[in-house]
Amino acid sequence: MATAAQSTMAGQAAREGTASGPFFWLSAFYFVYCARPEDWMPGLGYIPLAKVSGLFALIGLFTSLGRTKRGLRDLPREAVYLLLMIGILFISALFSPVWRGGALFHTIDFSKVYVAWLLTFMLVTSIARLRRVIYIQTVSVVMISVVSMIKGHSQPRLEGVIGGIYSNPNDLAFAVVLSLPFALAFLVSAKGLFLKAAWAFGMLVMAAALFMTASRGGFITLVISGAVCLWHFGVKGKRLYLIAAVGLVGIVLLLTAGQQLKDRFLAMSGENLNSDIENSAYSSYESRQFLMRRAVEGILHYPVLGIGVRNFQTYSTIWHDVHMTYLQVAVEGGIAVLLLYLMFFWRGFSNLRQLSRHRVLDTETKLFVGALHSSLIGFMVGACFAPEAYQFFPYFTVAYSSALLATVGQPQPGVAALPERSPNFAER
Repeated sequence: MATAAQSTMAGQAAREGTASGPFFWLSAFYFVYCARPEDWMPGLGYIPLAKVSGLFALIGLFTSLGRTKRGLRDLPREAVYLLLMIGILFISALFSPVWRGGALFHTIDFSKVYVAWLLTFMLVTSIARLRRVIYIQTVSVVMISVVSMIKGHSQPRLEGVIGGIYSNPNDLAFAVVLSLPFALAFLVSAKGLFLKAAWAFGMLVMAAALFMTASRGGFITLVISGAVCLWHFGVKGKRLYLIAAVGLVGIVLLLTAGQQLKDRFLAMSGENLNSDIENSAYSSYESRQFLMRRAVEGILHYPVLGIGVRNFQTYSTIWHDVHMTYLQVAVEGGIAVLLLYLMFFWRGFSNLRQLSRHRVLDTETKLFVGALHSSLIGFMVGACFAPEAYQFFPYFTVAYSSALLATVGQPQPGVAALPERSPNFAER
């Protein structure tokens, strides 16, 4: 019995080593995508870092297929939902009533998320690897927060300070909020005062950057995600000091960096518009109401395939996205894509629910489960207030939950396995 167990463990270790090269390039892709070094490190803007790292990871994965712990037959249903969603978006682009070429280009760009998702599930086969990719994402967002505050301290709402996925202050705010629960998990699990202080400082910087974006949707997401996070770590984890500390920091940030955010919330009433900021915020509020009505009209006119990815700005007549992710998905991809989108994220919650029922999870894994749950709930609520359908961070979170369930659910000597999950698409 012992010999068989040792042989199984040796085989798993060998397969883990086989995929070490592809995992290195996957880690590089996460850093390039999340930290965007080409935007703030001179000279790197001329090198397609994300494409290079993603390509090497993909090549490495294909060359090691059959020698890794997981194969294509192990893909969970959420992987199929995401693939079907992208497939319908390609068909939508070909029949777009607005701009076919633009929709096709943007769909190709968005489809890269499936490559990243697939690689994450296939290569993150241990808790140590999961910790590394989450660490890379979190530290990268801390770095982006620092750079944004330094470069944009005199810029209203940090708009356009960093390019790409962070050029819009709402997108930057969402990236911060979705990564904050992971930072808190690393803070709680850190060994030693220095590491804990470093993570506490990183969280403070991230929160300050979020307040400087003055994103109302980002703030609402922060409140929801933070409440769930404190429930997991503070109440259930019996760390009540976290609740007091977070409350104190929140009050200080509101008093020192929250004036613009407060003005934008007050301006929604349309009264006492005494500044350019308040007038701008109220105009934004009115335009968002118009955009939501316009999106509903688009869904009624094109319910099957929508109008194509990123085409709503043109369709809106005022060149803005609808500030609600679910409407954005429905109007640009159709009702079927919206259903697949919701089913995909529901699978993330299902994965975490199965993990929470596992009786032998170690403390660190429980922290990751709580952080993933907080991040997902924050996104699903915050998605009601911002157009975040094509940002990769929420898809990464579901990938983490899928990889973690597959890792913890693997039978190991002396460890009770999770209940067998429902058959995946390939086994039906």
